[in-house]
Amino acid sequence: VRFVCISDTHEKMDEVLDLIPDGDVLIHAGDFTEAGDVSAVIKFNQQIGKLPHKVKIVIAGNHELGFEDGEEMSDRQLAGLSMLGIGKAYELLTNCIYLCDRMIEVYGIKIYGAPWHPMPGYSFYRQRGQALLQKWNQIPNKTDVLITHTPPLGHGDFNAWTKLGGMLAGCAELLNTVEYRVKPKYHVFGHIHQQHGCTTNGVTTFINASTCDHKLRTEYDPIIFDMPLPYGRSKDEVIVL
Repeated sequence: VRFVCISDTHEKMDEVLDLIPDGDVLIHAGDFTEAGDVSAVIKFNQQIGKLPHKVKIVIAGNHELGFEDGEEMSDRQLAGLSMLGIGKAYELLTNCIYLCDRMIEVYGIKIYGAPWHPMPGYSFYRQRGQALLQKWNQIPNKTDVLITHTPPLGHGDFNAWTKLGGMLAGCAELLNTVEYRVKPKYHVFGHIHQQHGCTTNGVTTFINASTCDHKLRTEYDPIIFDMPLPYGRSKDEVIVL
């Protein structure tokens, strides 16, 4: 099963749409808009619908303002949603599978997505420590592919774009969850634009799939990985549970 991973396209999907290779499953790890505007979500949904992948999986990032349940929304967002007769902009994502603290099974491969991160002032923010750990505790043990917006501590998370000259911005609680409990085969994320690429701890391959660099230029290629079909499964059957 071929997975194609992108993230942090920030309303620039039109620049990369023709460069995204075909595969069985497309993953977008969040920040497909700049501020969650309804028009941007509609455009993204149209764009992702043009891609040939049989399964397209999307999670939100910190820039998907208004996507978090219970979150206050701007008057502009509320007016747009009211005009369309919906309550949340993620309902517009009809050409993909939107994951928020949810697992699906594709070709027998278990995939879980969660948008939470430790950056204050944005959607899906939770404080480092217990608040984030409560979210990561929802990740099932038998997850094969984990998708989060934030990186775990120490993997694809060095943020050089700070007044301090750089810092590791990943989540320690997420790292501990991944390394000691869940142990997925792949962990896909974005958020830190400068650290596109892959690392491994010998059990999990960590993939920072950011498409844009820190100046929001579409600098980085999609990252591809292949997983064997589980025993008894066929690629002729796309089973999403």
